[in-house]
Amino acid sequence: MSAAIEAASAGVKVLVIDANEKAGGQLFKQIHKFFGSSMHRAGVRGIDIGRELLEKCEELGVEIWLDSLAIGIYDNLRVAVDRKTGFNEHKMILVEPKKIVIATGASENAVRFPGWTLPGVMGAGAAQTMINFHRVLPGKKVLTIGSGNVGLIVSYQLMQAGAEIEGIVEALPKINGYAVHASKLTREGIPIYTGYTVLEAHGKERVSEAVIAKVNPDWSTIPGTEKTIEVDTIAIAAGLKPLTGLAHMAGCQLTFDRFLGGWAPIHNEHMETTVPGIYIAGDSTGVEEANTAIEEGKLAGTAIAASLGYLDEKEADALQEAAWERLKGLREGAHGAERTQAKEHQLHAYAEYMERRGEVG
Repeated sequence: MSAAIEAASAGVKVLVIDANEKAGGQLFKQIHKFFGSSMHRAGVRGIDIGRELLEKCEELGVEIWLDSLAIGIYDNLRVAVDRKTGFNEHKMILVEPKKIVIATGASENAVRFPGWTLPGVMGAGAAQTMINFHRVLPGKKVLTIGSGNVGLIVSYQLMQAGAEIEGIVEALPKINGYAVHASKLTREGIPIYTGYTVLEAHGKERVSEAVIAKVNPDWSTIPGTEKTIEVDTIAIAAGLKPLTGLAHMAGCQLTFDRFLGGWAPIHNEHMETTVPGIYIAGDSTGVEEANTAIEEGKLAGTAIAASLGYLDEKEADALQEAAWERLKGLREGAHGAERTQAKEHQLHAYAEYMERRGEVG
């Protein structure tokens, strides 16, 4: 939506395709207030940011197809879309845009253990979608796997929704997320088991208990340290990985970096991939957070408007320079140096690839 707004503001005709019943992605699950600087919407809830973006899209005449799935990108930037046309009705449509922005986000990592396929074992993001979007409580007694920001925030939101958080399990020797999130849980008496992992889950029709144990520095479990916890839900918050299927299908070159979440498309400073006309933004180009996705969307939208002749080069350069400065500020937090290095690697990898093709340098 951020890319759509930037391009549409300059006069570009924009179509947004979204597989969900509401545009806005993760923002409508984020009922907590953002923090940081006022430039980065400190004190504003994700759901309110989502509403602002939707209203701006509507004001600018951005067309949005909901419940519609982009199933493939083919030669000459053709996009096959399974579009919802009515109640329980869909039609396959071939869209032929001049430019494409892939902003497909990320998917949750799984943790595999005996019993991990039992009903009630789910990703933390799935639990968050259930409570904050669909208003459905996934269970009453929850164990969370992972103490990153997602695990901590979702645990607190599950507690707000009426669930009992039986504990948070973290294999690392210390909490992996921000202390401000962890302290809200510990003040409520919720135990955080650092240096523990989940061994297995038991249950018949759904999960009924989880077994956890301490781990050695080499991740092997320590016999005799097992604890059995009665639960009906296990929420796994083991990180995210970029959704790269469409980019890979389109022929975009990828790179691997653990600080990006795994494989992600390489791109230039305008967010354009190695396939001319295809741009990338948000978690699909490396897992970070909402404000970063918004800024990358602005970069892509501005670049597209300029490339199509709707913005002069000087104005586009000024807008992009400001966006990059804001991105620099966003990446100064925890693991900021690693994230910055990973993003710089994407830019260098793009330049090297294009030079090998004889298109730059």
